[in-house]
Amino acid sequence: MAAKPGVAKGKRSVCKTFVLDTNVLLHNADSIESFADNRVVIPMAVIEELDKFKTHNDELGRNARRVVRRLDALRAVGNLREGVPLPNGGSLKISSAKITDADGMLQENIPDNLILRLAYELIPESEQVIFVTKDINARLKADALGIQAMDFEKEKVNFDELFSGFSEVEVPLAQINGFFKSPVYKHTDLGTYPNEFIMMRERTNRNRKSTALARVVEPGVLTHLSSDLDHVWNIQARNREQRMALELLMDPSVQVVTLVGQAGTGKTLLALAAALHCTLKHHRYDRILVSRPIIPMGKDIGYLPGPKEEKLSHWMQPIFDNLTYLLNEPQDKTATGKKKTKTTPRERIDELLANSTIEMEALTYIRGRSIPGQYVIVDEAQNLTPHEVKTIVSRAGENTKMVLTGDPYQIDNPYLDASSNGLTYATERLKTLRLHGHMTLKTSERSPLAAAAAEYL
Repeated sequence: MAAKPGVAKGKRSVCKTFVLDTNVLLHNADSIESFADNRVVIPMAVIEELDKFKTHNDELGRNARRVVRRLDALRAVGNLREGVPLPNGGSLKISSAKITDADGMLQENIPDNLILRLAYELIPESEQVIFVTKDINARLKADALGIQAMDFEKEKVNFDELFSGFSEVEVPLAQINGFFKSPVYKHTDLGTYPNEFIMMRERTNRNRKSTALARVVEPGVLTHLSSDLDHVWNIQARNREQRMALELLMDPSVQVVTLVGQAGTGKTLLALAAALHCTLKHHRYDRILVSRPIIPMGKDIGYLPGPKEEKLSHWMQPIFDNLTYLLNEPQDKTATGKKKTKTTPRERIDELLANSTIEMEALTYIRGRSIPGQYVIVDEAQNLTPHEVKTIVSRAGENTKMVLTGDPYQIDNPYLDASSNGLTYATERLKTLRLHGHMTLKTSERSPLAAAAAEYL
């Protein structure tokens, strides 16, 4: 069951008591005011856990500090132990569990159990107690105790119905012919969102395969794909989705692009190829900024020695792998048959890094920056919260393009899933804007083995 903050207008409902877990506040610092007309209870154990996070120099630390400052400001309104009113019509209080456990089921004195114990103790004095947590295991424990438990879903989307950026429609042959005869084709029944792609197929004759691939300028207005994007930085799209993705990646009017796809579909490679082409050949941008969340897969390897650049090189190795492929040029031969001496891909990468044409940056250091005139690629964006994506995209200055790539099926953040991560949230929220474009890549082109792994493992 999923929590739906707030109360529908015009309906009278029972006042509910929402007990918030620490991870909810760390995920969204505004969550304490997301339950209109109801009572919010924050356990004392949560306050103690927030105290441990408040010194962290990351998004969790910033959210912890925001929550603590908000709670401190509410002290001026009243007594937090007794409860204070909130602007949304609800109330908030800080409470602690008694020195008893829930029928002997929570004997360990650990924060999660203290929070559950408080929720259990509130049941007799409240009409409906709901424990809100993003921790699946905590929800299972709550259910075992008879406590209603929910996930916090204020910023969730339906991943199964996520906008794909592409659709197929059957139309009469006359519409296909009309589209090819005009650079801009208008038809009220075609196109829902700006920068959506539409494959028109002939409706009447099944034996003929008359088709047309169009891009939506605005609902009801279609245009042709660019004729000069078959090759971008010496690579060629291997399937239809990649070709449509390049259309978005190379268009400066599309200021933010979201690419979703499983491993091997070419998300990062296409984004880097377009960035190199737009920056080094077309000179549309001053530099390329590449960033990734620093979240390891599996057990962390711990402390990494060296300066920031050396530390980042470990996390950015997938980016270097793609750059090595893109910057690997075939060697020409001299008249005597000997190969000419050329710089290696690694040397070219080092040169681009040295003159700041390409910049690698940890997402931790992007907050607070203003980023004008840059082609920004945020890889593995499925590991970011919606608020983190908002923070990153809001850094964009004049003439900056943002590209977010990721695979919602491979999430390493324990409190995010395919529906609640920042990549899918941004895709769904921005789809109606002319400055946004999206493409879901479905076919793995890395190798037959990578394709098999993505499909079967």
